[in-house]
Amino acid sequence: MAVNLSNVEEAIISELKVSDDEAKVFLAIVKRGKMDAAKISGALGWNDEQRALAAAKSLVSRGMVIEITKTEFESLHPRFAITNRYRRRCEEEDVPFKKNLKVDNIGIVLEKSYDDARTK
Repeated sequence: MAVNLSNVEEAIISELKVSDDEAKVFLAIVKRGKMDAAKISGALGWNDEQRALAAAKSLVSRGMVIEITKTEFESLHPRFAITNRYRRRCEEEDVPFKKNLKVDNIGIVLEKSYDDARTK
């Protein structure tokens, strides 16, 4: 399966072993820029700010997002964030870290959205 904007969320979940909520939050931050938990939950149509906060904090521990304040988050550059998570996943599963074209393509697909959100 080739990775594109229509299936990038599914690829993040399957290749990086993150939850559905984590994938949605990561993509929201990548595509819109720095956000707090209230903005994340609003962007995703969630009524639960704590749900967004929990997913964002989990992404911080996975090396994909940085915590600006207690409730505000920013994504690392997609290529870096995706590679970080993939490296950690390999360590968790005790498998060798090696080139994975599907993982590389996730970062490439998200790069334009990331840049567009930060050069408004």
